[in-house]
Amino acid sequence: MADLALTICQDTNDKESLARALRAKANVLYAQREHSSAVQLHEQAVACFESIGRTHEVARTLSGSIQPMLLLGEYDRAFAAAERARQIFAAEGNAWRLARLEINVGNIYHRQDRFHEASVCYERAYLGLMDEKDAEGIAAVLSNMATCYISLHAFSKAIDAYRKAREFCEAHAMPLLVSQADYNIAYLHYQRGEYGKAIEMLRAARIACMKVNDSYHFALCNLDLAELYLELNLSSDAADLAQQGYEGFRKLNMSYESAKCLAFSAIAASQQGHAFEGLKLFSEAREIFVREKNQAWPSLIDLYRALVFYNEGRFFESRRIAVETLNAFDRLNLSSKAVLAELLLARIALRLDDVEQGYRHVNDAIAKLAGLEAPALAYQAHLLMGNIHSAKGNAGQAYSSYQTARQALETLRSSLHGEELKIAFIENRLEVYEHLVEICLTRRDGTGGIEEAFTCIEQAKSRSLMDLFLRPAPSVSEQQTGQSDLVRSIRDLREELNWYYNLIERQQLQPEQQAPERIKALQEQAGVREKELLHMLQEATPADAEQSGLQTPTSLPLETIRAAIPADTLIIEYFKVGDRILVCVLGREVLEILPVTLETRIAGFLRLLQFQLSKFRLNPEYLETFKDSLLQSTQAHLSELYQELIAPVGSRLKASHLVFVPHGLLHYVPFHALCDGTQYLVDRYTVSYSPSASIFALSQGRSVKSSGPALVFGIPDVQAPAILDEVHAVKRVLDQAELFVGEDATEAILRSKGPQGRLIHIATHGHFRHDNPMFSAIRLGTSYLSLFDLYQLRLPVDLITLSGCSTGLNVVAAGDELIGLARGLLHAGAQSLILSLWDVHDKSTADYMSVFYRLLRGGKDKATAIRDAMLELRSSYPHPFQWAPFILVGKI
Repeated sequence: MADLALTICQDTNDKESLARALRAKANVLYAQREHSSAVQLHEQAVACFESIGRTHEVARTLSGSIQPMLLLGEYDRAFAAAERARQIFAAEGNAWRLARLEINVGNIYHRQDRFHEASVCYERAYLGLMDEKDAEGIAAVLSNMATCYISLHAFSKAIDAYRKAREFCEAHAMPLLVSQADYNIAYLHYQRGEYGKAIEMLRAARIACMKVNDSYHFALCNLDLAELYLELNLSSDAADLAQQGYEGFRKLNMSYESAKCLAFSAIAASQQGHAFEGLKLFSEAREIFVREKNQAWPSLIDLYRALVFYNEGRFFESRRIAVETLNAFDRLNLSSKAVLAELLLARIALRLDDVEQGYRHVNDAIAKLAGLEAPALAYQAHLLMGNIHSAKGNAGQAYSSYQTARQALETLRSSLHGEELKIAFIENRLEVYEHLVEICLTRRDGTGGIEEAFTCIEQAKSRSLMDLFLRPAPSVSEQQTGQSDLVRSIRDLREELNWYYNLIERQQLQPEQQAPERIKALQEQAGVREKELLHMLQEATPADAEQSGLQTPTSLPLETIRAAIPADTLIIEYFKVGDRILVCVLGREVLEILPVTLETRIAGFLRLLQFQLSKFRLNPEYLETFKDSLLQSTQAHLSELYQELIAPVGSRLKASHLVFVPHGLLHYVPFHALCDGTQYLVDRYTVSYSPSASIFALSQGRSVKSSGPALVFGIPDVQAPAILDEVHAVKRVLDQAELFVGEDATEAILRSKGPQGRLIHIATHGHFRHDNPMFSAIRLGTSYLSLFDLYQLRLPVDLITLSGCSTGLNVVAAGDELIGLARGLLHAGAQSLILSLWDVHDKSTADYMSVFYRLLRGGKDKATAIRDAMLELRSSYPHPFQWAPFILVGKI
């Protein structure tokens, strides 16, 4: 359109029209980032307007030329143009144009890193535009003020400016600018290390941008979410978002951002084991960064490529590239990236049996870490140093290094805010505990080594879940009442430091030439705050430190766990070290740790058992015809698992109740149904389960309602018509039971009536998501209740029973973290749970629940009632698929 206007005007003798056409074309070229051509056309337009005496238009054109000039770095020309425009607008008495001009002058100062002067200009512009009621200008200047405050490291002012911008834009019906403000607020929280809040806000901003067709900020949301998820090892989600971001930025012709998306896609592909695809994407991204003359990103991509080659066993290629990247990072003063290169070179050296070379690289990495606040890197470095000392046979030094690594790991855990994100933040987080357990068990100092080994095992298990257990109420606002000024100051300082570390790294990786003076200034500011934080921590009590998130409970002391174990009860806790499976037998007076089997053997037997259980999905005629052979085959596999897991410690199980604490794939083993050839384990013991011994001990003393009504929900469908019979039978058995069926069984009823009851029974289908277990859900009358929803509920009841299919299934994530419905229900406050391990049989479940509640009402404890219900049901349903799907978790 601008070209067409210019062509027409050149054929006329109308200088004003020609000048306007030149200005229009210049503005289009600026929008296309062709700044030099834009400035030339602006100059021609100014000359045309001057020749006909249109001084107002001269000033407008000069004001419009400032932005492309400053982007070319021609600051003196930009200031000169601004001064000429200011004189003209002042002579006219045009307050509105003067206020608009202040925005552009502020932009020049901001580009020169003169942030204080820029903020003064923006504030003057804001006051002038308010007087003129220029809604669009006010929205723009508020956003610019916020950007300036970020550069001045005034986080609170920046957030306040963005929020003002958002409110103003919403009040003046500017949805595009509302979505941009939402993005900017979310991004600030991301920079502060507030991952949970950042993800929540970026997701919301992403939806808002899509609704108003803001393709630029939509792509930015995808880019930032992808980067955030990669930091947390959520590679599948990161891959999808990075691809969407790449497509969006490619359409917008934004090379730098497109290249970052390609790099993130490559990292995600590599994390998922797609090495060839990852290398291809890395090469494409690297070419773009080189074309953009970016100094840091090509070397960073080379480091990722070296890591892919390492994982593929191509050690010599990996070492060659890693050495090149180390030299580049040292030259660019990118200390944290240099540490990564050193650690990779150390790993390569260990794989090539060059222990001394590995030691030198780790030593160099630890020396470089001295000036950095990088617990993730510290964990990796000291873990590697422990491996090196182990390889040298220095058990004492290895132990010391592993303990330092464990401490760094705890620091890293406490810096992540979103609970569900803590689950996945680092893949090999259990490795340090495995090494510590092994060292402790080989010591020759009596029971001390065994007790310390058990403590390490407990520290490794379901740590995030235990944090939830200790804080089961829904999260409250950041400014919690009752917090001391010191606690709030510690929290604020931690977040400020996260922000500085992010700003430093982004300065180092920015597309333009690095600004060493600015990076140095940021590092100095971070150093001041680090010293201040250390000073505060010296003053803080342990309670202050815990409340501020810098100290979290690891596990309960052994004696506390022992004191909570009921009489005639043993905890049977499993732990995997390498491929070996150990078992801990813990009672009030006993603690033994013994090796029992190999994980590879258990995996094979468990796979065969699950295959037999899956046959119950076949048609009833098949099940009836082959019922005897199905039972025999299933019993054979249960016997194999018994011989591997129970028989080695069978003589030590001198108790009436066993609490099983599985590990890894053992979470899928039905221990109560394991068979010695003549008896199932449940014939001799009552059995319950727990994610860890600490959580079992805590559940025994959990404060819940022991009186009040029972809440019974039933959501029948064509696949489970017996649910209706089940809930009516349960209601008849229970005292003061309130029954809600079908569409009446809503989340609102559960939320309002649940906290007042003593017992909740929900008969419905559970939908377990292996791909994304955080979205596992149970079906209610008009909605689905996911794990996210359960985190917001408060259900401090004695028992919650979910009698539908697969409600007890979990994904076992890094750190032996169980992600499934049990997690959400424990967080909601339940003392005990009854859940199913597999897709239950509709009719047998109805019979089972009637018997269980009848026994419970008759005075039997939960563990005895669930065992006796199994035994009674077995006379009618002999196959374990029908009588053994339910497990008790929590208090017995």
